[in-house]
Amino acid sequence: MDKIGKYQDIIIEFLEEYAKIKPANQPEVENYVIADREHNHFQLLRIGWQGPQYVFSVVFHFEIKNGKVWFQRNTTELEVVDVLMEKGIPREDIVLGFRPPYARPYTGFAAA
Repeated sequence: MDKIGKYQDIIIEFLEEYAKIKPANQPEVENYVIADREHNHFQLLRIGWQGPQYVFSVVFHFEIKNGKVWFQRNTTELEVVDVLMEKGIPREDIVLGFRPPYARPYTGFAAA
């Protein structure tokens, strides 16, 4: 399997595992894994109702570009990059996209 296919599989596996976790305080909210292998975008969405409040949130967003996994969004306290590295994505192929470009060289991960 090529590197991009491997990274896609790892990201989707992570998202599907995390999607099984339902917040106890949001029984009417569903988790959805969105996987666009053709364009290399992967998300976990939460959609539903919490009482009278409509919930629509992007929990995680990953993008693969130029052979690297760009970690664009994390609304949890989970150290996702540790999970990705345990599953086989090397540190030098992970970009913390939510960090400003000038700070990325100091993160210990890929700058771009």
